[in-house]
Amino acid sequence: MALPRFAVVDLETSGLSTRWNRILQIGMVTVEADGAVVDEWSTLVKMRWPLQRVGPTHVHGITRSTLKGAPPLDTVLAEFGRRLDGAIFTAHNAEFDGGFLQRAARRRPLDDPIRRSLEHPLCTLRMSRRLDPERQRSHRLGDLCEHYGVALDRPHDALCDAAATAAILPRLLDELGITDVGELEPFYRSLSPRTS
Repeated sequence: MALPRFAVVDLETSGLSTRWNRILQIGMVTVEADGAVVDEWSTLVKMRWPLQRVGPTHVHGITRSTLKGAPPLDTVLAEFGRRLDGAIFTAHNAEFDGGFLQRAARRRPLDDPIRRSLEHPLCTLRMSRRLDPERQRSHRLGDLCEHYGVALDRPHDALCDAAATAAILPRLLDELGITDVGELEPFYRSLSPRTS
């Protein structure tokens, strides 16, 4: 079966713990296997409590005041699910982004597009590491952008990071010789079930 579309996702969060920290921004760039962009979307996410911490502002540049007019998480997840539209959820370190989304969507119905997409999230970090079995180079997104000549204008902006990952994806598919959806299986990232 030919390769489908890929919904390349990046999140900015208030920290690294899916239990204690929250999603602040979601960026999604949907692309064909050849890298042709089909859709781009980004949104900030309103804080649940006015005094909730936003975490490392010096990294992501997001402040509480930035988030004041943002839509609530439920609204964001509904739009995110609609935009997934059967594409393969893809992220650079899918365990991180997928873990936050898995927790955020835990109360949504089992057949929700987000929950379905997170059953087999595709990980570009895992793909990149497969091409470098001796671990001779860094596989951080910024370093991969430099390696492949991809612009990363604003690191730690969710849409910019998603766009950079989307630009790298066709190169990884090509180098790995992937032309069929079945060949993606080794690069799916298993997410541990989250019950809380």
